[in-house]
Amino acid sequence: MEVIDHDDEEFLSLSLALVTDSNYERKRKRKRKEPPNHSDSTESCEEGKIFSLLQMREKMLKLDHNRKRTADQEDGKGLHLIHLLLISAASINVNNMSSAVENLCELYQNVCLKGDSVQRVAAYFADGLMARLLTRNSPFYDMIMKGPTPDEEFLAFTELYKVSPLYQFAHFTANQAILEAFEKEENTNSRALHVIDFDISYGFQWPSLMQSLSENATPTNRVLFKITGFGRSLEELQETESRLVSFAKGFRNIVFEFHGLLRGSKLMKPKVKKSETVAVNLVFHLNSLNSYSKISDTLKYAHSLRPSIVVLTEQEGNRHSHNFLSRFMDSLHYFAGMFDSLDDYLPLDSAERLSIEKNLLGKEIKCLMNYDRENEHSPRFEEMMERHGFQGLRQSSNSVMQAKLLLKFRSHCSALHFDGEKFGGFRVFERDDGKAISLGWQERFLVTASSWCCGLS
Repeated sequence: MEVIDHDDEEFLSLSLALVTDSNYERKRKRKRKEPPNHSDSTESCEEGKIFSLLQMREKMLKLDHNRKRTADQEDGKGLHLIHLLLISAASINVNNMSSAVENLCELYQNVCLKGDSVQRVAAYFADGLMARLLTRNSPFYDMIMKGPTPDEEFLAFTELYKVSPLYQFAHFTANQAILEAFEKEENTNSRALHVIDFDISYGFQWPSLMQSLSENATPTNRVLFKITGFGRSLEELQETESRLVSFAKGFRNIVFEFHGLLRGSKLMKPKVKKSETVAVNLVFHLNSLNSYSKISDTLKYAHSLRPSIVVLTEQEGNRHSHNFLSRFMDSLHYFAGMFDSLDDYLPLDSAERLSIEKNLLGKEIKCLMNYDRENEHSPRFEEMMERHGFQGLRQSSNSVMQAKLLLKFRSHCSALHFDGEKFGGFRVFERDDGKAISLGWQERFLVTASSWCCGLS
């Protein structure tokens, strides 16, 4: 599925479409008899429209695969759904509730959570936009925004990790940079590596690094691998520690230590020894922070640790702009690619795919549509890293080759073009004069990895 990049002409088209919708609405009103002048008529009308929209959504949720088969036979259906989404988002942006409700109603009549990839992504964006029409204390808002349980989210994350190269690309590229920094300091680091992970999540990143560290260690010349990890809850930290400790027991030449800290609590500096290699892990972390000040505080804190390396991975769905329409457009591009890429790995009717889309990607879409950043300019992460005293490092040839090999071995497609960096629908892109590597679906960047060191003060 391809979504055309937006530009000034596209936004102009959206504005003209809204004006047309408004004129059409006024003409229709002039043809009708004026209703009685009840004081609560406007409020009742709006409530009635919302209620009708909720009813349309309920019908959509009950649709089965028949809607998918019908949509597949209609040329241009996907483009029409994208158009409806754009008009709905633009209407909400200018508080044109009538137009937003009208277009969302049509969307719900033509999408299905079990349809093709276009219908699925459009359905979740429709939910996100509808929630934006409601007040936060509305019970319908909670119904639409209801998230998965921790177990459901963990299962969805696990399934996506298994089938898609997205997270493995991010983790392997970051780990390769950390490993190279550690090996570069072997004469001075006492064979000790200390990773400060700002979002330990489920700890899936670190087993592969343990394996790499063990390849150049012996039972008599062991490596000390220490992780200080920030987690969302005490339970998550305990489960992650148990998982990593259990895995580390399989390596007799590695001494493993884990120290967990709760995210959101006041950042306390971990104990860092002068002789150890210190690596800061910011894989997908900055994307989760919803203000420039929080990102700035994190980078100041990271710089104060004087790490040998900082690894950064960012999701390309743009969260930098406080402009709702810009954020909507970039998010739509990103998630359209994500939903489309699943076609290469999972059938439409698989329980694993439905779990991934509902409990991971769908949840993220709805959250993105319903938060507002601080009303301030927020530059891209690369610019922010430089502002906070970091210098970009060139990605090694090993990192680039590893990324290509990952896609080669993980691709389910037979038509691979290894020398042209194309593997099915996924592609590897070297960017910023070799200082970054991106994973893309077709021509759209999904994830970008880079490495940084502390500049001269």
